[in-house]
Amino acid sequence: MTQLESALKGETTEQMAKVAEDEGMDIDVLRKAVAEGRVVIPHNPRHCARPLGIGEGLRVKVNANLGTSPKHIDLEEEIEKLKAAVDAGADTVMDLSTGGDLDEIRRALLDASPVPLGTVPIYQTVAEVGIEKMKPQDIFRTIERHGRQGVDFITVHCGITKENMELASRRTGGIVSRGGGFLYQWMRLTGRQNPLYEFFDDLLAIAKEYDMTLSLGDALRPGCIDDATDEAQLAELRTLGELVLRAREAGVQVMVEGPGHVPMDQIGKNVKLQKEWCHGAPFYVLGPIVTDIAPGYDHITGAIGGALAAYYGADFLCYVTPAEHLRLPTVEDVREGVIASVIAAHAADLARGLPKARERDLKMAVRRRTLDWEGMFELALDPRKARRYRLESDSPVDEECTMCGEYCVLKLLRKRPA
Repeated sequence: MTQLESALKGETTEQMAKVAEDEGMDIDVLRKAVAEGRVVIPHNPRHCARPLGIGEGLRVKVNANLGTSPKHIDLEEEIEKLKAAVDAGADTVMDLSTGGDLDEIRRALLDASPVPLGTVPIYQTVAEVGIEKMKPQDIFRTIERHGRQGVDFITVHCGITKENMELASRRTGGIVSRGGGFLYQWMRLTGRQNPLYEFFDDLLAIAKEYDMTLSLGDALRPGCIDDATDEAQLAELRTLGELVLRAREAGVQVMVEGPGHVPMDQIGKNVKLQKEWCHGAPFYVLGPIVTDIAPGYDHITGAIGGALAAYYGADFLCYVTPAEHLRLPTVEDVREGVIASVIAAHAADLARGLPKARERDLKMAVRRRTLDWEGMFELALDPRKARRYRLESDSPVDEECTMCGEYCVLKLLRKRPA
């Protein structure tokens, strides 16, 4: 049985029990949320990953993308990126590889990953078959391969259809989703419907067999601020809402992916529409990136958007690295991207009133007031960088830091008048 089917029968799985414990949530409340589809637990039994819940009432989670490209294939480097991402606080990773032996790369990453791992199967299908020669059965064979290997969740671009694909032609930025672009081109070449939409029941059967959570991809997400919340994006979102209900009816866990490039004033509206039209399904957002003009700093633009999106109700943040729009990220880019999204997620948890988030900030306040440096490092979201900055100080052994030195207000206020 899938996690969803177990929850609907009132049964508590090992994974549900662990998630409830980690989140400090009553198990009956969690099981009900899973049964209603408001929480998903991506867990393919063939992959021994750390149990993780994503959705309403839980802390905001962070995903890190990694993977090879045809121009850069280095499996050891990708494994190093995975370890750096998990060390920095990523809750999941996704393998987006398009170059090299993709089955072997995925197998190695699954073996190395202690956290749930996701993929985008259409990438491998196109890499191996090509868009022109691709047939619907090729896509489903690849999806089945991923499930058999142990992939926990897959992005599938089911919402771009013949009916809504042409809406993108009116855009400034066009289509920026790679998977969406593949399917758009295939539909134009063949004149046929998107196979992932037309044969959605076949997709559900494979997902159910391996209990892979479906992440309904946003093929028509805006790739620039000018296209945010446009007709193409919203048409796809309505379609995804219909598919959410069909997935739940089949006993398959499902979440929905969201934009993209969105200005700050539209983020709340985007989250509200997704939650309403997609029936409370967990919302997985890329960024959102809040301005188009910061290449090299898009981990910051994405963190700003991610914090706002999560505050308004998004459940899952896909990190953005400083290399976004520029090149394949390095190990350090991955680390910086994860840390930025982890900060955004925690800030949202704090604003949303999660007790564990507030407790951590409160402890930091106490340790900072007492100049307990080791205590501060333990609580820091990036203890490595905090410790390095302290050690690089001119006076790393002094109780105070070099900003104020002898004028440190925390030390001054300890002194009692003579």
